[in-house]
Parts: sequence; structure tokens; C-alpha cells
Amino acid sequence: MKKFSEFRVGDSFFSTCSISEKELEEYLNFSRVRNAFLENKNKGEQIISGRAILSRMEGEFTRLSQIYGNHIIFLGTDGDPNWENRNTRFLKPLLTDQVLKLKFIISEVEEIDEEYGKIFVDYEGTNNEGDAVVISKRNIYRIKKEPPK
Repeated sequence: MKKFSEFRVGDSFFSTCSISEKELEEYLNFSRVRNAFLENKNKGEQIISGRAILSRMEGEFTRLSQIYGNHIIFLGTDGDPNWENRNTRFLKPLLTDQVLKLKFIISEVEEIDEEYGKIFVDYEGTNNEGDAVVISKRNIYRIKKEPPK
């Protein structure tokens, strides 16, 4: 696990994941999302909602060996001023059980006080063909400077 003081702008971390039909159904039940488009199943493949993709991406980020063990909490997103203050764009659909290759990039590191700092993380998700599926910029996390012993 990396300490706050070890994070540098440009640090990149990688993971892969997929979301099964069962996991998507559990997410839709929990979130209470009702969308006829998302309920239209075709040959066992189902389009995954954008928020479900982002939830999984955040989950994968918190499980990285460089992150897990830190006291970290998601604070929100500000949007990227260099990207017309947008935060997230979904560029291609992702279907259940398709592999999503994840890249997490530290885009900013900021002091808060003696005990906490902030890291800003950009997410990139691509499919097996290397096509961008989702880009999410400036996901903000508060992180304790000294992880628990």
C-alpha cells in the first residue's frame, strides 16, 4: 500500500473486471433503477448501466494493492476544467460478462491538513479490442496521510 506522500501525478494502476447478469441485476435492484432499455435482454447479453460501470470501477480502485488498507473516502467529482467541466463520458456500450480493462491515473495530489490529503484519479476503461468504453476525470478521494498500523 502506498502512503499519501508516495502518490505522484501520473502514477498509473491497472486492473480488469467484468459484470455478470446476476451482479447487474443486484445493482439494479439495490439502486432501484427502472429503465426499459436496461431491461431489454438479448441472447443473454445485457447493456450495463453507466453508474453500475462506475461503481465497479471505484470498487476495483479501492481493491488495488497500492490503495487497499488506506483510510480513503470518495468525496465526489468536480469535472475537469480542461474538458469543459465534464466528468464522465460513456463512449461505447458494455455488455454483461465483457471484460473491461481499467487504468487509474493520479491526476492531482493536494494537501488538506496535517492528517489528510486528497488524490484526484482519472479512470479509463477499454474493451478487449482496445476501444474506450468510459472515461471519468477528477474522481476525488480524501486519504489519511498515515495509514493504520
